[in-house]
Amino acid sequence: MYTITDLKPGRAITLDGQPYIVVSSQFGRKSQSKANMQCKLKNLKTGAVVARNFQGSEKIEEADVGFKKVQFLYGTADSGYTFMNLDDYDQFTLQPDTVEGIKDYLSEGLEVDALVYDGNPIGIQMPSTVVLTIKETIPGVRGDTATGGGKPATTDTGLQVTVPLFINEGEKIKVNTETGEYMERVSG
Repeated sequence: MYTITDLKPGRAITLDGQPYIVVSSQFGRKSQSKANMQCKLKNLKTGAVVARNFQGSEKIEEADVGFKKVQFLYGTADSGYTFMNLDDYDQFTLQPDTVEGIKDYLSEGLEVDALVYDGNPIGIQMPSTVVLTIKETIPGVRGDTATGGGKPATTDTGLQVTVPLFINEGEKIKVNTETGEYMERVSG
């Protein structure tokens, strides 16, 4: 059983006998009242998206879903996102709305876990960090240090991120997939 604080994007739950995946969640608390979690949930059978508020100590049933190790191959917002199952090399495509919150973290060759319900892939669970390459940013200037401010940068996947002044185009960086923030420069 999940508590309301466990309801993070990508989690599968059962509600009224139907399997749902959490698309987005926002924790809240109003002055003296109980904590609540506002969630958007996608029905795994019908694809319908519903909004639901969960209160305080409410317990939510976990959906019976599994995971398969897959590799991201390619994708666009028009044609969908194609993955390959690493066990049997079968390929499958997920619709753009299924990967909406994570598409900017998907780089070619990235290994992730696919959420499987009734034998069909229905979603992707991202690792906590990914390594991306800086495609575009303003050049660093002599004297920029690791402790000085930040500048905007665009990665090869299209993600907009603020990086330290010393980061240049072509360098690899580690990004937190939960917050979308720069973590560190990656060598090699």
